Amino acid sequence: MLLEINIENFAIIDNLRVDFTKGLNVLTGETGAGKSIVIDAISLVLGGRADKDFVPTGCEKASIEALFCLETPHYIYEILDVYGIQKEADNTLLLTREIFDTGRSTSRVNGRTVTLSMLNNITSKLIDIHGQHDHQSLLKSDKHCDFIDSLGDEKIINIKGKVKSEYEIIRSLKSKLKSLCQNEMEKERKIDLLKFQIEEIDDASLKDGEDELLLSEYNILSNAENIVKSLTESITILDSDYHGNKPILDQLNNIYVSLNRLSKISTDISNFSNTIESVIYQLQDVTRDIRHYNETVEYNPEKIKIIEDRLDLINKIKRKYGNTIDKVLKYRDEISNELEELLNCEEEIREITNKIQKHENYLNTLCEELTLERTSISSKFESAIIKELSELNMPKVKFKVKLEKLEQFTPNGIDRIEFMISTNPNEPLKPLSKIVSGGEMSRIMLGFKSILAERDEIPTLIFDEIDSGISGRTAQIVGEKIAKISNTHQIICITHLPQIAALADSHYLIDKKIEKNKAITHINKLDYNERIEELSRLLGGVNLTETTKKHAKEMIEMSKKIKGSI
Repeated sequence: MLLEINIENFAIIDNLRVDFTKGLNVLTGETGAGKSIVIDAISLVLGGRADKDFVPTGCEKASIEALFCLETPHYIYEILDVYGIQKEADNTLLLTREIFDTGRSTSRVNGRTVTLSMLNNITSKLIDIHGQHDHQSLLKSDKHCDFIDSLGDEKIINIKGKVKSEYEIIRSLKSKLKSLCQNEMEKERKIDLLKFQIEEIDDASLKDGEDELLLSEYNILSNAENIVKSLTESITILDSDYHGNKPILDQLNNIYVSLNRLSKISTDISNFSNTIESVIYQLQDVTRDIRHYNETVEYNPEKIKIIEDRLDLINKIKRKYGNTIDKVLKYRDEISNELEELLNCEEEIREITNKIQKHENYLNTLCEELTLERTSISSKFESAIIKELSELNMPKVKFKVKLEKLEQFTPNGIDRIEFMISTNPNEPLKPLSKIVSGGEMSRIMLGFKSILAERDEIPTLIFDEIDSGISGRTAQIVGEKIAKISNTHQIICITHLPQIAALADSHYLIDKKIEKNKAITHINKLDYNERIEELSRLLGGVNLTETTKKHAKEMIEMSKKIKGSI
């Protein structure tokens, strides 16, 4: 149950607090006073779409708080446990929503920040808001199947889950089958292309890392003359007379001999001698390696041409099939598998076709079960809605749930459901969307909600002017129906009808005043005398007479008796 709501800096509401009670809470007021804004605030704190236009000019943010008392808390507590939200010892639940002038919004449950999806999952069990927009959704036949299903039990939920699962399996299999059974000419073209690509890659006989080795060899061959010249010159300097100069090795050897004679005199000289000797051995090794390597280097134009041609081929293949040889080879494996599938798809097509048939047979069985459940629910619903509408002063109404089979499976089965109605004697049944009377639509909507209210466990229902288009005796009957629902649910109802307002357990007046050149909405809970004044306004408009006030008082007293008998 909604205990209270606090609204701050929201649209034309400056600062507003409303304490709600059990039973029927009625909100009345002049048009434009802000009644629907209060409902907008409640909708927003429940997880509705935020809009920065709700934040008044000059304010940084709008804030809404809603405090609930959980009379059957286990439904909510299961969700809170999943989200790790702390539970309160007194079974209260505090929702907070803030909208900033930048458009950003934040939501909290018991002080814990939550996402909108988390918030909506929690609040879907708290309040159900019914406004005139629901009339429009009820006129859409594609919503009728969902409505019938909502009247079912766990069995229909399980069947629908299986139907959706089977439908998705079949859809996936058919998608794969379509891919396999592509146009024969396209298929042959694809096979030829894949064969050509595989043959082109295979003919290249690529080896991983081959391009890098070839490039290294190419660089050596193409620079053979410079390499030989430099190596020969190095060998000469190291181990031969060079322009009349002794070889470096000979000079170093003389240094070694000279130092070695003096090595016994000084340890330092001995170390110098040993170092020179080590350098000589290393230079001799290097000279030998250079000489050997120099003998292997040759300028070979024919080999250079062969390597160039090979590198050109490898680069051509890489440009077409991958940036590296490794990627080219992987691509070759992929298209080889694809080719294998195309060449052997006939068998796979047969297997998939058999699977589709098997799943369709099972889906058809499930859909037949679903149709039987919907037929049974529809029959009970027809009787229930006729009874409700008769009580709502539509005694001659005829109502039928039209159930037809679709030509194809859907995730929701194979049924098309449309509500058919005749509101006057001797008139044929017509689709609900053909109803033009707002008063009839309001009563039908209330009849639907009355049936749902008996089944769901949502504790609070909000009716936002769903009594549009009715008056007189019909308004009295509608009010009594809402009052009856309020015996088991908390009702918050915005109305312009005195017949409904008179039945309130708590009556609130919403009015708008100009304060400091700013429109501000106020709300007050009315006492007995104030209720008489407000009912008089609803009955007589601007001019309140003693007769009108007497009538208002009689309505309140009569409503007490009516409520006592409901």
